[in-house]
Amino acid sequence: MACVQRSCRCCADSRRHSSILYNILRSEERAAPPPGPGPRLRRGQGQASRSCPCGSRRRVALRSPQVACKAASAVLVKTLRFVQNVPCFQELPLEEQLLLVRSCWAPLLLLGLAQDRVHFETVESAEPSMLQRILTTRRQGEQSPPRGPAPGRPHHGQHLPSTSEIQAIKGFLDKCWSLDISTKEYAYLKGTVLFNPDLPGLQCTQYIERLQREAQQALNEHVRLIHRGDEARFAKLNVVLSLLRSINANVIAELFFRPIIGAVNMDDMLLEMLCAKL
Repeated sequence: MACVQRSCRCCADSRRHSSILYNILRSEERAAPPPGPGPRLRRGQGQASRSCPCGSRRRVALRSPQVACKAASAVLVKTLRFVQNVPCFQELPLEEQLLLVRSCWAPLLLLGLAQDRVHFETVESAEPSMLQRILTTRRQGEQSPPRGPAPGRPHHGQHLPSTSEIQAIKGFLDKCWSLDISTKEYAYLKGTVLFNPDLPGLQCTQYIERLQREAQQALNEHVRLIHRGDEARFAKLNVVLSLLRSINANVIAELFFRPIIGAVNMDDMLLEMLCAKL
């Protein structure tokens, strides 16, 4: 069947290239203690002010970018390793694999952050004044196009996520932690997210749809077996999936990867990692 024929042309040269995140994790210069459950946000920190409707649009940055970004990088490596070890995923052509991973890497990463209980704190970023914005715009028009910020350096506020976007991420994490999701439940949720048959450009839609249906069925059976007294748990877990849809992948990239890698192209990085042995 055409859907089970693999066509990975780039993997032959992948051993000569180390993964970007792999280098980050092995870099001694950026070595940091393993991020344990850190302190939660203090009340009002990183949250929009109720008295000011514009508070949700304020820009925020990570308080400890080296620690948080390294933890997120480790989770992404672990997530892609999980994906690579799914036999049904390996049977798909490389083009199909890339379409799936590019569309779902961010929600899979968030599920991994929740599973590993990765905490992070944010601080409000100083917004440039209107005059500063006008002068910056004029200078950029007179000069050559600016390059992306170097890794480790703070980037301009226009790239930083807003308070409301951070609230969405933290709301998702809090929901997962309140449900005390098990390892098997996380695996079934990841399978449901990974095998999305609604993506444009897929050729094996029926096969992928069947895999998603099987992941949901396995989750339902597991919940009915382990949580017999909680008939609403399956619905609660699906609410977790619905929360993922409201979180933009670009926000995740800007928050967890730009501070240490710079203006990163996630598609290129995912291709490199997918073709490498993690």
